[in-house]
Amino acid sequence: MVSTLLLGAFIWWVSGSWVVAVAAIWGLLVHEYGHVLAMNRLGMGPAKIYIIPFLGGVAKSQRLPKSEWDGVLVSLAGPGFGLLAAIPFFAGYIGTGQGMWLLGAAVIALINLVNLAPAPPLDGSKALGPVLARIHPHVERGAMVLIGALVVFWGLTTGRFILAAFLAIALIGHLRRGAWRPEGRPLTGREAGQSLGLFLAAALACVGVGVAALMPLAGGSLPGALTMAGGYLGIGR
Repeated sequence: MVSTLLLGAFIWWVSGSWVVAVAAIWGLLVHEYGHVLAMNRLGMGPAKIYIIPFLGGVAKSQRLPKSEWDGVLVSLAGPGFGLLAAIPFFAGYIGTGQGMWLLGAAVIALINLVNLAPAPPLDGSKALGPVLARIHPHVERGAMVLIGALVVFWGLTTGRFILAAFLAIALIGHLRRGAWRPEGRPLTGREAGQSLGLFLAAALACVGVGVAALMPLAGGSLPGALTMAGGYLGIGR
């Protein structure tokens, strides 16, 4: 509880908005609860959520997934379920007409979208990693390292220094780990195709929710909403 309050206070201090702080904490909890639901459903529980001060949260299971397909489902359950956290903020905007509620919804979409980046230890690496490993294990490793380095660079150049440091430490840990592939039955060809499809669907859903939140703030303009989204991501500065 204390770590959650500290994280919320830190986000409020950085953003200057209590709505953004509430959205970030609520979005993280719902995101991680999505993982917990999937873990428990797939026999990996009882799973719990742990808050990491100043960074976010993590869902921990008691057992490893029985197959890589189960691992993919668990990884994508977070972003998929996590988008539901935006509903109260859209409702807040409808009820009050105040744009700050839309910013909260956009923050939730951003949290889930960033988690889909295929860089260790984010959810995207666990969803796409097994797909790339079917081509060759070195393809997966090379792609994860390259994208991980790019995400760390993005964090450094956009002022997200704590996130960049966390990802850099995680990436080094993955490189030093003996076994890159987790235990469990590898993906079949059909499961690999389904994994890629689910990943793309989750990414599009995150983008859709984010754009829907930003369009009213951009005067109903889709290009304006995309420009705002790029600004939040540090793109096009």
